[in-house]
Amino acid sequence: MPRHMKFQIKNIAENPASLMRRAGYVFQRSENNEMSFVRVMAQSGFPRFHCYTHVEGKDLVGTLHLDQKKETYGREARHHGEYGDEGALHDEIERLKSIVPELTLLA
Repeated sequence: MPRHMKFQIKNIAENPASLMRRAGYVFQRSENNEMSFVRVMAQSGFPRFHCYTHVEGKDLVGTLHLDQKKETYGREARHHGEYGDEGALHDEIERLKSIVPELTLLA
């Protein structure tokens, strides 16, 4: 099972942050030319869709996964994400395609 869904939007015509905001995502942070966005599904902040994006030439490339709950720490850091191409994650990609028809999935 893939750890995330990877996508590409060719020849983006707008600022990546504006594009993601139009899709309902909130900018979280930027680090090493990568931007992080989230779309919260509940008032508690979780579950939420978490997207990492970066620009390659004129294209926006991103990965998407679903955080079910806040990560926990202790002896081991645990991330409670949902990955794969079914269920809520698949539905979210389809929703994004309806907003940004140029979005395609990458292997």
